[in-house]
Amino acid sequence: MNAGWTPILPTPPFPEYTSGHSVQSGAAAQVLESLYGFNYAFQDNTHEQRGDINGTPRNYVSFADFANEAAISRFYGGIHYKKAIFEGVGQGRLVGLNVLKLQFK
Repeated sequence: MNAGWTPILPTPPFPEYTSGHSVQSGAAAQVLESLYGFNYAFQDNTHEQRGDINGTPRNYVSFADFANEAAISRFYGGIHYKKAIFEGVGQGRLVGLNVLKLQFK
């Protein structure tokens, strides 16, 4: 082990739970799929003007594709293990289903 090694992102000081990004992404995908369908392709230009990262627009074939990419980023960033990511997306989809049951005025 190299004592001088540090991760790109600091490891958060909390126990392993489901990934918040995964839960949010799963919930958003569930709700958006109910509105626009399962195969709604789109482009995300959110980071196009950023200079600190590669802001190239991202293309997605579906909301699930987007949710899964957002979720797995937490693994690549060294923030969560894969189980917390996969469970988080599933948990988020359940949240989305419950949101869809709400009666808004």
